[in-house]
Amino acid sequence: MSKTMTFEEPVIKLREKIEELKQIAEIADVDMNGEIEKLEARLMQLEQSLYSNMEPWDRVQVARHPERPTTLDYIEKMFTDFIELHGDRVYGDDAAIVGGVALFNGQPVTVIGHQRGKSTKENIRRNFGMPHPEGYRKALRLMYQAEKFGRPIICFIDTKGAYPGKAAEERGQSEAIARNLFEMAGLRVPIISIVIGEGGSGGALALGVANKILMLENSTYSVISPEGAASILWKDATLAKQAAEAMKITALDLKDMGIIDAIIPEIAGGAHKNIEKQVLTMQESLTSVLAELNSLSAEQLVDARYEKFKCIGQFDE
Repeated sequence: MSKTMTFEEPVIKLREKIEELKQIAEIADVDMNGEIEKLEARLMQLEQSLYSNMEPWDRVQVARHPERPTTLDYIEKMFTDFIELHGDRVYGDDAAIVGGVALFNGQPVTVIGHQRGKSTKENIRRNFGMPHPEGYRKALRLMYQAEKFGRPIICFIDTKGAYPGKAAEERGQSEAIARNLFEMAGLRVPIISIVIGEGGSGGALALGVANKILMLENSTYSVISPEGAASILWKDATLAKQAAEAMKITALDLKDMGIIDAIIPEIAGGAHKNIEKQVLTMQESLTSVLAELNSLSAEQLVDARYEKFKCIGQFDE
């Protein structure tokens, strides 16, 4: 059974009531079609109202849903002939970042993304989607390869942040992230980043210096988690809901501020409700953006990326 999020409880209870009535009608051989139709109409109205007026904290819950599609889910359904490549040629292979070569609508591309697990065992292997330095160095190696062969780069962002452990720091976590930011800025091929879940801190930004940044409607993108911000600002992590509202971390907020370029609509209730339909929407958005970037020269791509990030920010004089 799919995990129920707190804000969805009214919808779940009404669905259960409808199922209960259907079972009673079948067992007792009683005509309850009228009552059931009224409840189903009410359910549709409730779902439309609930999912079209989600609060920032509701979207955080959806972004963190354990069944939310991952990078490998989208690679499997959106691309063909994917060949995963491993290792950073320095230290090792980090399972928290996956990448390789694939075809998108017949065009060779390099695909890179954070990868978390959907079970405890898989999450441990993937380090809960929090990369070590070798993960970012693997990503950069694949980006260099993409530039060499003229392949567009497509990044999927989905991480709470880079792994903050001692071993990661010893192997140069901050340098690895900074190197990605620096090198991505000057790559002479199209770069598209799509935030598909949580986009947390520099761990997310290390795959986010792109010509176009897209976000799924219920994803988040922020310098820190709401719990972390609440702990710093108010010394109380339980105020995460208030922090989420203040931080402007949702796709709608970030689009208004010019930090991202486009929002990809989600299936009502989240991408995990129907990945097949969600993939169709993502393919449509990616096809349009890639066609636009394919028409630009290498110099235009680099200049456009520079201008994009130079213009980010709002301030009052």
